[in-house]
Amino acid sequence: MTANNEYRITPQTPISSGFGANTTALEVVKGSDLQGKIAIVTGGHSGIGLETTRALAAAGAVVVVAARSPEQAGPALAGIAGTEVEKLDLSDPASIDAFARRFLATGRPLHFLIANAGIMAPPLARDARGYESQFATNHLGHFQLTLRLWPALKQAESARVVSLSSAGVRFGGVDFEDPNFEKRDYDKWKAYGQSKTANALFAVGLDKRGYADGIRAFSVHPGRIDTELARFLSEQERGVGGVFKTTAQGAATSVWCATSPQLDGKGGVYCLDCDIAEIVQGFKMGDMSQQYHGVLPWAVDAGMAERLWILSENMTGVKLEA
Repeated sequence: MTANNEYRITPQTPISSGFGANTTALEVVKGSDLQGKIAIVTGGHSGIGLETTRALAAAGAVVVVAARSPEQAGPALAGIAGTEVEKLDLSDPASIDAFARRFLATGRPLHFLIANAGIMAPPLARDARGYESQFATNHLGHFQLTLRLWPALKQAESARVVSLSSAGVRFGGVDFEDPNFEKRDYDKWKAYGQSKTANALFAVGLDKRGYADGIRAFSVHPGRIDTELARFLSEQERGVGGVFKTTAQGAATSVWCATSPQLDGKGGVYCLDCDIAEIVQGFKMGDMSQQYHGVLPWAVDAGMAERLWILSENMTGVKLEA
């Protein structure tokens, strides 16, 4: 927080963190003491979410794992001390509200909220409101969850929200006129790209709004990891895109954004390989032949972040209380 309490945009410029693409989540927290800290990790029982949970718990944090199926999550977390499991279905507004009420009723602050859970490239499906499933689950669900948990984030006095985005932003930005594919043919990759762009823009809008309450936000591209997230893909689709990271390496940037003192006083940026990513210029949206390393401009555009925030309020009916 600046001396005059004025929000300042953090430059989308690498800071030479000393970590890299091969860094693991446990390496990020080596020597860290998170005793007394509380974290929520959505989908924290599988894939990179499990490695995120493992690292935060290893450093002493209590980690609440939000899972659609607590019965499946429990065995996956066996042996990891300091974890709790709570039911949460990000596609169901009532489930989100119930989860938030239960957590707020404990009276605990929330230091780290890792918006990790998501779905990728399924066939067209809609929630009970008629909203396209990827936008509803990946973005709107986490939007509602974060706003409902605001009192606990504020109580922490220095909280961080980490929103899992993806290089999938290459498939396209948010279609503000037709986010639910009601006027255009459904394309699973455009829908995925829209939801991942929304995850990144959410961090931009959230950081600006949370700054005064000590809440900072970051978005993350974890890298390419072969996990259950790819369950809707064909073998050919799973083989496209180059080198995979391990799940431990994929979780590293989320954990770095949540815990690193190198990011004190910063926020609203898109991060990659445990560093702030550079903006890539000259990339054509949807171009699958062009390789890039960084963040695409439409995923960190402040004007688009404001439009998304208003759209999200209107679609969820949830707003920050004054």
